[in-house]
Amino acid sequence: MITEGQVLDIAREALFLIIRVSAPLLLISLIIGLIISIFQTVTSIQEQTLTFVPKIVAVFLGMMLVGGWMLEQLSDYMVKLWSDFGLYLR
Repeated sequence: MITEGQVLDIAREALFLIIRVSAPLLLISLIIGLIISIFQTVTSIQEQTLTFVPKIVAVFLGMMLVGGWMLEQLSDYMVKLWSDFGLYLR
């Protein structure tokens, strides 16, 4: 039978994995947003839609670069969970 501690360990690992996998794309979006914000401040352009297209393009390119790594991390975690499935039923 699975214990409360094991459930908490699985949840903790899952949350840490989510943070680790999403961090590269969030950092890309943050950096692009900061650069565009500085550009808007310097040039006094206050167009709201100016930030969206570069962010979308940058995140898409980031997914192309780190998407394989992200998928590998998620797959490894799922394989680990399924391989330990027998231990959780005892």
